[in-house]
Amino acid sequence: MAGANSRNGELVLGSRSQRRLDLLRQIGIEPVALDAADIDERPQRDEMAPALARRLALTKLAAIAPRHAGCFVLAADTVITVGRRLLGKPADATESRRHLELLSGRRHRVITSVAIQAPDGRRATRDAATLVTFRRLQPDELDALVDGGEWQGKAGSYAIQGMAEAFIKRIDGSYSNVVGLPLQTTLLLLRGLGWRLRIGDR
Repeated sequence: MAGANSRNGELVLGSRSQRRLDLLRQIGIEPVALDAADIDERPQRDEMAPALARRLALTKLAAIAPRHAGCFVLAADTVITVGRRLLGKPADATESRRHLELLSGRRHRVITSVAIQAPDGRRATRDAATLVTFRRLQPDELDALVDGGEWQGKAGSYAIQGMAEAFIKRIDGSYSNVVGLPLQTTLLLLRGLGWRLRIGDR
């Protein structure tokens, strides 16, 4: 789906993430276009996780919204933090293993900031946070997670909807947030900006 297909009042997803697309479809929303922003996602010096997620979501929104006049535009960014340490998308298998070793047997926080612009230019943002606890991973389990390749393009080096779910001991908060888009938060923001669900219009 390309930006040229945008229609007034429809939703544009500011991402090419299949996970986020599937989540929106789960609640009856079919984006008219997928349009990802190419931005620098590196954190600024001393930037905390909530501020980073919010800044990146708003930066994505600012880059994408001008290309889709008359549409709702949704952008989001997910950050994982263990204490004060940020875990972004790993560069390679070696870094993904370091991430997973750090997560093993510990609790971490998944923060997603959602930013939406309405057709009239109004904007709204909100953050969602979920606590996730991994049980201690055995060496062969670490090998399987790394060799399986699910870490590619994933903050924190895992996909909860994949193999990693078998090693998660506890989740406190929104599951969909850990997948990549907190559905309750997203729908509340959309409705606050005037979006109305059109069930069956897919």
